[in-house]
Amino acid sequence: MRQLLIRLRPVDAGQWSFVAFVALLLASGLVAGWQRLPALLALPLALPVLALVVRRWQLLYYAVFALLPFSREMSLPGGLSLDVPTEPLLLALLGCVPLALLLGPGSVRQLTAREWRSPLLLLPLALLAWSAIDILFSVDALKSTKYVLAKCWYLGPFLGGSLLVLRRPADFWRVAALYVGATALVLVWILPRHAAAGFTFAQVRNVMEPFFRNHVTYATVLALLLPLAGGLALQAPTRTLRRLWLGAAALLLLGLITSYTRASWLSLPVAGLYYGVLRLRQTRTLLLALALGTTGVATYFVSQDNFMRYTPDYAKTIWHGTNLQAHLESTYKLQDVSGMERVYRWVAAAHMIADRPLTGSGPATFYPEYKRYTVTSFRTYVSANPERSTAHNYFLLQFAEQGLPGFALWCALLAAALLTAERLYHAAAARPDVRRVVLVVVLSLVIIVFHLLLNELVEVDKIGSVFYLALAVLIRAETWLERGSG
Repeated sequence: MRQLLIRLRPVDAGQWSFVAFVALLLASGLVAGWQRLPALLALPLALPVLALVVRRWQLLYYAVFALLPFSREMSLPGGLSLDVPTEPLLLALLGCVPLALLLGPGSVRQLTAREWRSPLLLLPLALLAWSAIDILFSVDALKSTKYVLAKCWYLGPFLGGSLLVLRRPADFWRVAALYVGATALVLVWILPRHAAAGFTFAQVRNVMEPFFRNHVTYATVLALLLPLAGGLALQAPTRTLRRLWLGAAALLLLGLITSYTRASWLSLPVAGLYYGVLRLRQTRTLLLALALGTTGVATYFVSQDNFMRYTPDYAKTIWHGTNLQAHLESTYKLQDVSGMERVYRWVAAAHMIADRPLTGSGPATFYPEYKRYTVTSFRTYVSANPERSTAHNYFLLQFAEQGLPGFALWCALLAAALLTAERLYHAAAARPDVRRVVLVVVLSLVIIVFHLLLNELVEVDKIGSVFYLALAVLIRAETWLERGSG
């Protein structure tokens, strides 16, 4: 008997796994029969599928970027929403990435000590930790908790997953090719519809459905992907591929031009100007100038209520829905409803900050909390806000919702990213493959940050994905320089 037991004893990890699976299956069967809950059998039966997913989870990661342009928001009971099919995949990746980090080859040593200490990894985690702490001070703890959970399935797959997948520059270009190529396919469907309508300003909101929730998201995605498309064309190994990526870039540019989104138009020359700053090693000067300028402007408007001098004329602040020329003219005359509605929200955000400067109102609580802080003189025709949008400025939103710690951490993260990109760009002078990757991701990052001055887009899957991907690439790029790209 003893010899038989010795002979049947598992001798390797595979046999032990099989024994554990059988034991779990038997235990689940007994409990399912005892409690009359057949659903309990799903746990052991799901394990082989889970094991396959964990072993090849990188396929899910690439699938997310291939499907991002096709994702659409679906409403759920209880006022919740879900981006399908990407967010279910992100939830799966949120389980796979920690397991891959703990159980994969090299375990936690898959990241170097320098990468673990990178401010581009520590600062997002510190922001997440502060958001969790700030739930204690939130005016709506349930909303804030949902925000923190949602933030986890962005940070896990897009930052953590990217760090594990992007082992060399070629891996980044694979991700970029999937996202740019899939977006070009979407444009092949959108642009003919818009052309049939004469590329009119009035129809731009209709032709992008169902793939984009609004024209701001649509235009921002096209703008931030242009540097990636240009990079793909530059590093293409064949003339045919180069022409394909140049064609994709042309589609992105045409879509951007016909989106009639002023901020997205302006973001391209801003990115071009930043390229000059990067080349001249003047990022520190730029950041200092922006900090001093912002502080000076804020001080002027706050002192003696100077902001009240700029209250709009309610009767003249209108939306020129079908007239692009009138729409542009109203912008510089401060009579455009979307621009003045932003001011209305900014004034409310400033009052929220003054009321709770340290903790803010709590993550994801700006709406409807801001309505108690509005100034009637800045009200516009769309101030009822049926779409429940927020501050239209991500910096103000961070300060109003998460107080000074959240705002300071957010600004520190952006400064660290830009300074790291400048340092790596010049350090990679002898490595054009790495330099090109650093350049395209920092230009996309600048385009995103510019849009954040007028909108809140980091939590949009189509945009937040590239934001965290850029951070991961900047963390990885120094390792590429040290070890070689392979």
